[in-house]
Amino acid sequence: MTGVMELTGLFAASFLAATLLPTQSEAVLVALLIKGDVAPWLLVATASLGNVLGAIVNWLLGRFLEHFRQRRWFPVSGAALGRAQRWYRRAGRWSLLFSWLPIVGDPLTVVAGALREPLWSFVLLVAIGKVGRYVVLTLATLGLAG
Repeated sequence: MTGVMELTGLFAASFLAATLLPTQSEAVLVALLIKGDVAPWLLVATASLGNVLGAIVNWLLGRFLEHFRQRRWFPVSGAALGRAQRWYRRAGRWSLLFSWLPIVGDPLTVVAGALREPLWSFVLLVAIGKVGRYVVLTLATLGLAG
């Protein structure tokens, strides 16, 4: 039963970390890897699934962002949103490979939704980046711990 609780916590941390909420999933993953109660591949799969699903939430927010752009409560200025959209248009969909980066990764996934990046390419590129990050972190942790 402990494994289920650990995986649920890791999934939640990874999901929240992929949204605009400031959460760290890497620390949870490393702690669970060091503890060693759950297979590393299962930890990577769980963290990756949670993180990609959280990014899809951002993409969905971006898809519907434009409907609320003129509202007073809208959290981003029109100028800031315009800059982000211009940057994404220049960098292109391949920038989604860097969606795992702190600070810029989460807004990048929102802008991709706002600019109507197709979901299939969004998921593919985001998954490559996010899974890759967790695999490297796992290999580094197990290498240091072993």
